[in-house]
Amino acid sequence: MSVPDHVSSGTARPAAMRTPRTARVAYFVSHPIQYQAPLLKRIALENDIDLHVYFFSDLSVRGYGDRGFGGISVKWDIPLLDGYSHDFLPSFRHNDTLDFAVPLSYGIFSRLRHESFDAVWVHGYHTVNCLHAILAARLLRIPVILRAESQLNDRVRTKTTLLAKRLFFPVLKHLVRCVMPIGKANARYWREYLGSKISMYPMPYAVDNDYFSRNAADAAPQREALRRELGLRSGRPIFLFASKLQTRKCCADLVDAFLKLSQVPGVDPLAYLLIIGDGEERATIERRIHESGLSSIRMLGFKNQSELPRFFDLCDVFVLPSIHEPWGLIVNEVMNAARPVVLSDDVGCHTDLVEDGVNGFIFPRQNIDALSAVLRRFLDDPLLAQRMGQQSLKIVDRYSFDECVRGLRQALAVCIPGFAA
Repeated sequence: MSVPDHVSSGTARPAAMRTPRTARVAYFVSHPIQYQAPLLKRIALENDIDLHVYFFSDLSVRGYGDRGFGGISVKWDIPLLDGYSHDFLPSFRHNDTLDFAVPLSYGIFSRLRHESFDAVWVHGYHTVNCLHAILAARLLRIPVILRAESQLNDRVRTKTTLLAKRLFFPVLKHLVRCVMPIGKANARYWREYLGSKISMYPMPYAVDNDYFSRNAADAAPQREALRRELGLRSGRPIFLFASKLQTRKCCADLVDAFLKLSQVPGVDPLAYLLIIGDGEERATIERRIHESGLSSIRMLGFKNQSELPRFFDLCDVFVLPSIHEPWGLIVNEVMNAARPVVLSDDVGCHTDLVEDGVNGFIFPRQNIDALSAVLRRFLDDPLLAQRMGQQSLKIVDRYSFDECVRGLRQALAVCIPGFAA
């Protein structure tokens, strides 16, 4: 569905209400994203930033079949459009997928020309729409701020792709004023492709810490009731996986690592493994669990955003063994429940959020033996998870929306004369 060109889905702040040094910012992004919605609402509270968001697609607010979740219908159960000014751009091409040239939006240049924006912030450079927004801003001499989640090992790249990037980025470097890295791995990516002189202002990937910590705390009194609902014996540690069941998420590796915890083949370990999610690998994982003959691994299916905090509270340790993972925002979420995290060294946030041996462990990607050894450490020391979880809470507190706003303000200050960071 495409929203008509003249229809606005949000109400912009009247010019009379803005201070003389207000920064008018146009933000272009693919679609309403559940992780970004509360951040945009937080930015809108700044009295000297007049933010208007332009979406290329509305698929996440009308519901869609998510291929990453195996095609199941997904409609997020948190508000995605509240609290900030926004529009859906009209499109020539649109459907239930997002791709390089789908949707193909129009009206970007005219909006930038007529709305007198001081800066343009674009999320990504990997679609026709993103490039359209960057080029339109450049033609209108509006400074461009770029944010993306790419890192050097977030996917397998062919020699042709690497050559194309080497040719493309020298051009992109002259189209943007600065970038806002989401973390250390992303900053290395920008330095590699845009050079050491590109201006960078960190805007870390973060979640609504207050929401997740509060909801996990609210779930605590019902923890034992949830255990009983799931048929889990009291006192046995719980490992949790929650993500799309895609090959690159390596949930099957986690299952195999967990099975190695059995002292005798066919006998359940003294722990549980809960798997939340759906996707292409579900049948393979279910078959592996069935073949093991164990009853301590539970497949719980897809859970919506508001359901997750009670499972974060229920678990003792969260595990994400992915490869080619740009960040992994669910790690932020579960750390707000004061839980330790076990990540592969291919999960982008591991250099930012995890101090190995302090609030969790890092293991070599796709190394099942190493992952199993890490899991066993929590069984050998029943108090380890609690000690590490408290450290997780301290660390994730530094990755907040306030830090995101600080980074945005610094970027705007170099783009807009007279704007105070």
